[in-house]
Amino acid sequence: MAAHRKPRQRSAGGSTARTAWTIALAGAATATGFDGTGHAEPQLTPAQVKAKVDKLYQEAEVATEKYNGAKEQANAAERRIRTLQDEAARKTEKLNSAREKLGSMAAAQYRDGGLDPALRLALSADPDRYLDGAEFAERTGNRQAASVASVRSQLREIEQLRGAAHIELTSLKSRQAELRRHSRTVNGKLDTARTLLAQLTTEERARLQANGTDRAARSSTGSRDALTAPGSATAQAPNSRAAAAVSYAYSKLGSPYVWGATGPDAFDCSGLTQAAYRSAGLSLPRTTYAQIDAGRRVSRSELLPGDLVFFYSGISHVGLYIGNGQMIHAPNPSAPVRVAPLDEMPFAGATRVA
Repeated sequence: MAAHRKPRQRSAGGSTARTAWTIALAGAATATGFDGTGHAEPQLTPAQVKAKVDKLYQEAEVATEKYNGAKEQANAAERRIRTLQDEAARKTEKLNSAREKLGSMAAAQYRDGGLDPALRLALSADPDRYLDGAEFAERTGNRQAASVASVRSQLREIEQLRGAAHIELTSLKSRQAELRRHSRTVNGKLDTARTLLAQLTTEERARLQANGTDRAARSSTGSRDALTAPGSATAQAPNSRAAAAVSYAYSKLGSPYVWGATGPDAFDCSGLTQAAYRSAGLSLPRTTYAQIDAGRRVSRSELLPGDLVFFYSGISHVGLYIGNGQMIHAPNPSAPVRVAPLDEMPFAGATRVA
């Protein structure tokens, strides 16, 4: 009779473990492509990388202009705080002087013993002389009362100055927090752009840069005169200030783009236009949003060298028009200050500031 062996029982735990291990292996095979059907992130083409990078640069420039605005407000708050502090210091010095005078008056009264005026008159050997002195004392008392009132007024003024300084300090801290927030945004966008560009080969990056340079060198009319003859641009400028601004912009061709920079060796877009007109003796606001309202709006057909030209619906980029459908601008971290056609970006408007 055949022996009947009891079948070996498999533990539920062991079965579960083996099943989990099998699933894990299958998942790993899928993730790593062992089964030949991996789902890795598709490699971007150079054109796709460029499109993504251009979008990141544009977003970074929006944040840059917000940073510039917050920095301008922070600087103004710092100046106001210094002014308030200086004024409070002057008033405190004046208050201390008034307090010393009041102290001298109080000491004199103490030395006189504070006798009743009628008793002083009765004891006086020369009543007429005493009455003259009493009149003087009354005037002195009036001056003392006025001094006390002045001290109280000065105390109120100083407290008001300190209150105003506290408000400005709160505003400054808010602007500084805003600066840090926009700075993180800008650096994050630029870091992502650098990571994308690092995926390309050296040859692909060089080809993209060369294509951008060639495109920037061509105006909408195909003329290259403005690139080699800055004199023609300054001659067409409506006045000497515009001509001086154009001349300055030409002198900065090749300067690097650095966000937040206003020269003299590096610029962002609004920093370049601000510096150009500063060299011509005209003060422009710091940001693109403010610069577009700094002069008289002109249509594209009316453009003359020296006009400020703005781009994108958010007015986040600006250049300096030089004629022939071209401008000089600080593009982004991938390119230095250069000549470019207006058609390189979506045109949003123009302003004549000089």
